[in-house]
Amino acid sequence: MSTKHLEKRWWHDAVVYQIYPRSFNDSNGDGIGDIPGIIEKLDYIQELGANVIWLSPVYKSPMDDNGYDISDYRSIAPEFGTMTDMEKLLYEADLRGIKIVMDLVVNHTSDQHPWFIESKSSLDNPKRDWYIWKDAKQGGSEPNNWESFFEPKAWTFDEPSNQYYLHIFSHKQPDLNWANPEVREAVYDMMHFWLKKGLGGFRMDVINMIGKPSDFPDATIFDSGVAGWEHWANNLLCHQYLREMHDKVLKHYDVLTVGETPFTNTLDGRFYSHPDRNEISMIFQFEHVSIDREEHNAVKKDFDLVQYKEIMSRWQEDLYQKGWNSVYWSNHDQPRAVSRYGCDSGPNRIISAKMLATVLHMMSGTPYIYQGEELGMTNKHFSHIDEFNDLMAKFHYQKMINKGVSEQTAIDFLNDFSRDHARVPMHWDGSDNGGFTTGKPWLPLNPNYTDINASQALLDHDSVYHYYRQLAELRKGEEYGEIIVYGKHTLLDPQDKDVYAYLRSFGEKTLLIVANFSDQIQKRHYSGQLNYHVLGNLPDKVTDLSRLTLLPYQAFIAEITL
Repeated sequence: MSTKHLEKRWWHDAVVYQIYPRSFNDSNGDGIGDIPGIIEKLDYIQELGANVIWLSPVYKSPMDDNGYDISDYRSIAPEFGTMTDMEKLLYEADLRGIKIVMDLVVNHTSDQHPWFIESKSSLDNPKRDWYIWKDAKQGGSEPNNWESFFEPKAWTFDEPSNQYYLHIFSHKQPDLNWANPEVREAVYDMMHFWLKKGLGGFRMDVINMIGKPSDFPDATIFDSGVAGWEHWANNLLCHQYLREMHDKVLKHYDVLTVGETPFTNTLDGRFYSHPDRNEISMIFQFEHVSIDREEHNAVKKDFDLVQYKEIMSRWQEDLYQKGWNSVYWSNHDQPRAVSRYGCDSGPNRIISAKMLATVLHMMSGTPYIYQGEELGMTNKHFSHIDEFNDLMAKFHYQKMINKGVSEQTAIDFLNDFSRDHARVPMHWDGSDNGGFTTGKPWLPLNPNYTDINASQALLDHDSVYHYYRQLAELRKGEEYGEIIVYGKHTLLDPQDKDVYAYLRSFGEKTLLIVANFSDQIQKRHYSGQLNYHVLGNLPDKVTDLSRLTLLPYQAFIAEITL
């Protein structure tokens, strides 16, 4: 294998565990998860085999968007703890060989951030240009027709100054003006502040949106997401700013950086993650989590495995030796994977959760596990819009109602896709509130916590948790680690609508990965000599590739010779 463009990095074979702090573990009984609660569970994460924790925001915030609206980048929100707690988390994690990656949310701040308060105070304030202010069009309408993810319009009018300010998200999340070098220097200084504390890197929230065009033209594309994205997503300015960030900050530390980048294709992926471009380590792409819905039109579609395989294979192959993938099924913005792609009831819940893990963790790239995914946690059922907490859920609900969709149809859509499914508190045991809190949880738990919880999973060696642990061991092990991390990916039978099969090849070794995505028995055959059954989600080992009978949701990994 040529290593011309792929110098080995510590995060290549890492396994990342994402924590949504508010919902992870509450140490003081106030119903909100906190940093001391995370410290209590570090051994659990270490035993799972994860050696990186991505921590969703714990900064000081009014919590309009659950912490993604930051009012002070250098302070910890009181509900999560103190800076001393944060420093203890870094120390305790380091003792266990775990690095902490924090969210970097710098496309926007809270409207309560001192920077914005100053910016809003007067037209001639020195920080006025730290945000994006524009005059109205003739007639008083918004400066352009851009839309917001959380609201119909991306502009809010400020009467005292007679100008609009831009917010791609909530009106309480005004966008920073990255064209102002003072803004960029303030962000870089803040990054140094955290990295000097021993941080392992950053997950960069919607980082591909920081480059805004100077002329702010109207959107012309309305059929593939939020209007305006073709102007403010993945443009040349964004890459310019990221290279500057690398030069001024990131090159001085050995860290993992992953950018959240909606509206990207594989060429964008190479632009961001090719090591010679000096931008970031990897990105989160969204193609594969968009095929079963039209998110901004709130339309559910059938999951198409053929399309899914095409997307994942394209990312595996197009970035091979030219960048780096992140691979994930779920995160704090996605519903529960086993409910979405597998079977979330009966014995097939465990089998299909393991199947999904097999497919993902055998791919090249850095795998991300979202809290509770390793338990096979499922979507919760919501009956009424008032039961939802998420801003996006409420916005999409109103959009559907305005289009004439019935209340029940709107609720059904949210029961499939709401971000609240991932934000329901973690299930630690079968006691009241799942062991998450001794108080009243900020969001009610899924009632099935008595059957699906960490205490039960740790004791059961056939649990989803222990299967994830085995997959992490394979990735880091001498026998198959190199082939899993650096091997070439080859998709088999791309038009097979029920079974996902692919090869991973490195040097003289080849692994075959096969997964039945259906609830029916499937008979298949694959070429090659079976050398060794490495791992499977059912007790029986595969012995003959020429006459395979795959039970519902069965998956296996085999070493073969072609």
